[in-house]
Amino acid sequence: MTGENVKHTKQDFQRRTALTTDQYDPFVRGRFPVGVRTIEALDTRRDRLFPCEIWYPAAPHHAGQDIAQETQDVFTVPSSDAQHHQMAVRNAAAQPGTYPLIVFSHPSGGHRRMATFLCTHLSSHGYVVAALDHSEVVAPELAHRDGETDEPKTARIEAVIANRVPDIRFLLDHLLRDAAVNAETHCDATQIGIVGHSFGGWAALAAPDVEPRIRAVVALAPAGSSQRKPGILPVTLGFNWGRDVPTLYLVAEDDVWLPLAGMYELFERTPASKRLVILRRADHTHFMDDVEQVHETVRKMPFTGELAWLPKAMRPIGELCSGEQAHTFAQGLTLCHMDAILRRQEEAQRFFEGDIEAALAGRSVEVIAHKP
Repeated sequence: MTGENVKHTKQDFQRRTALTTDQYDPFVRGRFPVGVRTIEALDTRRDRLFPCEIWYPAAPHHAGQDIAQETQDVFTVPSSDAQHHQMAVRNAAAQPGTYPLIVFSHPSGGHRRMATFLCTHLSSHGYVVAALDHSEVVAPELAHRDGETDEPKTARIEAVIANRVPDIRFLLDHLLRDAAVNAETHCDATQIGIVGHSFGGWAALAAPDVEPRIRAVVALAPAGSSQRKPGILPVTLGFNWGRDVPTLYLVAEDDVWLPLAGMYELFERTPASKRLVILRRADHTHFMDDVEQVHETVRKMPFTGELAWLPKAMRPIGELCSGEQAHTFAQGLTLCHMDAILRRQEEAQRFFEGDIEAALAGRSVEVIAHKP
């Protein structure tokens, strides 16, 4: 995050210690400083080397270093030389313990660090969070090719889709088999959740078909509905879960990529305990880092072919809610869902039983809690 992190001051650090046992507030930063490491995981079966980002609770002597810009991690992404900050300390010493594990699955064409605002927030509350660059990023045979004809393109897209859930299962196997952080910091195999955005949201909903270790799902504006616009990946969902996997849908009111009607369809089909909350005046990019910059960059891109309709359909960012409001929405509700399901935390369960709309309105965030 380039713009948002610089606003954090000593006051933000003080707020992280404000929580008490009788005051549950999932929207504020947690009590742990956050560390981050990059590892490489080799899938010998598919002969692919996956870069993975691991966020984890750091030792107390790192307190405040993840908040201060001068000690935060700085990284670049493949598509840009611009530097990005994330609210974590690179290679920080870990706080020993056993923690719930959350896997994050990024959108199509994205990368593992597309939502550091969310991954670091979860880790500050005592979760290990892991994300890899999915197969279409690391496997040359799955990369987009200029001048690609219809038949090879269709085959490539089918392969991209077919590899997404196996990527998630491989990451889980790797993290639970090998020490993700160090010998004294472990992931609890009985407390595993998944969060995904867009194509990653589809993966979060598809994975429970074949992955029994997943106990909770948060789908951020997921793909997979039958109401698909031109150029959107042709993914479908079977929802063959065979068990209750409590699911939270967090979606955007003005999403032009994956409109609200499709979110309602997926929600109705979900065979589990479920909630759907809609962020007012938000589009698809509101679940990413650097919302304003990414939204306007996409809106000004000269799309051709099947996606030529997209930029004209997007509203200017000035007509939509802010990135700060969107991040508050996703951070607080995702954490609350994981706390309620994985940790069975009564305060989190009571939060969802209360007035979610009023709770968010008190933070200047306008939402609609869907009541089917």
